[in-house]
Amino acid sequence: MVTKHTELIVYQRAFKAAMSIFRFSKAFPKEETYSLTDQVRRSSRSVSANLAEAWRKRRYEAAFIAKLTDCEAEAAETQTWIQFAAECEYIDRETAASLYKEYEEILSMLVAMGRDSKKWLLPK
Repeated sequence: MVTKHTELIVYQRAFKAAMSIFRFSKAFPKEETYSLTDQVRRSSRSVSANLAEAWRKRRYEAAFIAKLTDCEAEAAETQTWIQFAAECEYIDRETAASLYKEYEEILSMLVAMGRDSKKWLLPK
């Protein structure tokens, strides 16, 4: 039984993916500091941060699902920034494809949590 958000596989994968993005984005050009670099770091970190918030809102199904939806939006945004990074040739296509796929799997896990939200809610 999961007792903390950090025990969720989806949280662990989102956190790990965000750390990968942080590491490779260090090599982005300086002119991208306040655009692509900040945006991809922010959105990738928001997936696990919003999941932590969702976990604490499990008393209320609608609030829980709303935060999971925020997670999904941030994961999809991160995929877009990964595409930009690849098109701008800041990361190689193989790395981009791997990260994009990881976010597809994270999205699938988030959607599954939302579909089966009652399983995750705190008992009344």
